[in-house]
Amino acid sequence: MTNPSPDSIAPSLAVIEQLAHEAISTLPDPFREPATHIRLRIEEFPDEDVLDELQIDDAFELTGLYDGTPLTEKSTADQVTRPDVIWLFRRPILDEWCERGDVSIQELVSHVVIHELAHHFGWSDEQIAAIDRWWE
Repeated sequence: MTNPSPDSIAPSLAVIEQLAHEAISTLPDPFREPATHIRLRIEEFPDEDVLDELQIDDAFELTGLYDGTPLTEKSTADQVTRPDVIWLFRRPILDEWCERGDVSIQELVSHVVIHELAHHFGWSDEQIAAIDRWWE
């Protein structure tokens, strides 16, 4: 019996989370440490309430979501009631990974994480492109 290559096995929720943490660990210095304070949540799919709120009919259309207040809108006077969260949705990510067929799962997860971090940090397209070459 031959063992399948790691690239042919659908990653688990835990592996997706590990890849997301690895993406954060490669951020440039001014963003790396602050990004570790954002909670990561990995689920199979977004729940129906999220899809309804975003007016999305197909759960496979949402690979990630930033849920929080962007730093550009925060004040030191704000009372923190809940942590900022980046949600990654495993099945839509895997679906896109299979459809593309030209990127690694690490590249795709990193791309989604960086896109969601852009919402948190308030990055411009140019700032995103400097961190994520895929954005260009």
